[in-house]
Amino acid sequence: MFIVSRFPYPLEKGDKLRAFYQLKELSKAYDVTLVCTTDIPVPEEHRKIVSQFCRDIHIFQLTKAGLILQLLKTLFSPLPMQVHYFYRKSIHRKIREIIAQSKPKHIYCQLVRVAEYVKNEHQVPKTLDYMDALSKGMERRIQTESWYKKWFYRLESNRLKQYERRVFDYFEHKTIISEQDRKLIFHPENHEIIVVPNGIDESFFETLSIEKDYDLVFTGNFSYAPNIEAAICLAEEILPRVHQKGIPCRLLLSGANPSKRVQELRSEQITVSGWVDDIRISYQRSRIFAAPLFIGTGLQNKLLEAMASGLPCITTSLSNNALGGTDGKNILLAEDIDTFVEKITTGLVIEGTFSSIAKQGKDYIELLYSWEKQTLKLLQILHTHS
Repeated sequence: MFIVSRFPYPLEKGDKLRAFYQLKELSKAYDVTLVCTTDIPVPEEHRKIVSQFCRDIHIFQLTKAGLILQLLKTLFSPLPMQVHYFYRKSIHRKIREIIAQSKPKHIYCQLVRVAEYVKNEHQVPKTLDYMDALSKGMERRIQTESWYKKWFYRLESNRLKQYERRVFDYFEHKTIISEQDRKLIFHPENHEIIVVPNGIDESFFETLSIEKDYDLVFTGNFSYAPNIEAAICLAEEILPRVHQKGIPCRLLLSGANPSKRVQELRSEQITVSGWVDDIRISYQRSRIFAAPLFIGTGLQNKLLEAMASGLPCITTSLSNNALGGTDGKNILLAEDIDTFVEKITTGLVIEGTFSSIAKQGKDYIELLYSWEKQTLKLLQILHTHS
């Protein structure tokens, strides 16, 4: 049984992408029952795409009325808001019925958001995929949010930190995307959490016949705070300084759900594309991938995709920690705006400067980050403890 907080298609968010490809790999060895909550309707065509990897699919709609009630409960409960948001007693009862009927050999639960549904199911071996240290992600947002929002992120960060520690003992096995996130789960036995990184679909390694009509590209879900901050940084701080050096530079911001703030960045030099059916095209239309990510956690799928697409990638140590690239060999690191401007300028002015880094970056991802290789670690847990 595979339990997720959002239906794993389309692949516009990191948790959906991870769930989709893990489902694909797990279905080669197991009959999978998918259980998911959703706060938006799931189109039948999306259900059909996912159903090819599942024996059964159970989708539970989260209503607005239920959401309001759950959010009110956060005033009187120590549970994180993220847990309240996705939890309903009525859904809990139905999930227990599904477990009783289907008798799964293993329960795999993605994110602490839905841990409440199965944490007390002790008759079945269970694995919790923390995915990221959500508490640290909230803590980092405190620094960038408006003063009147800081209290909320501080409260949610503290609640998540306590919950991540508490829920640890309810699950026999735990996984997470990166070593840096494992260390941020504040449990004395966090070393027991198994690191299972994300992977990359092999189609990203294909070279498409596309003209490179943009100099820089940054991708992601643009309703997500770290991506919004990075887009603003590129558009309002980095790009103007590149232009001041007399270097023409066009930026492509490509990804789902651009917030109003991101849409306002549009100009003659900046394109905000919104959702695209094939994100590979956005990468291969561009010369350099730049990701000034100073907040956020986990392994960035966008970095895997950009490197696999053959682009030289400039990002921060925070983003590279989980990836494990080597500065100047297969990736370029920048810790401040000045360094981003300097490296982008070098890459645009001197043709081919970063071609070796781009090639070695592509080879690095191809060697280490296939979904098949990464999911083997998860399969070993299931085979041993089912």
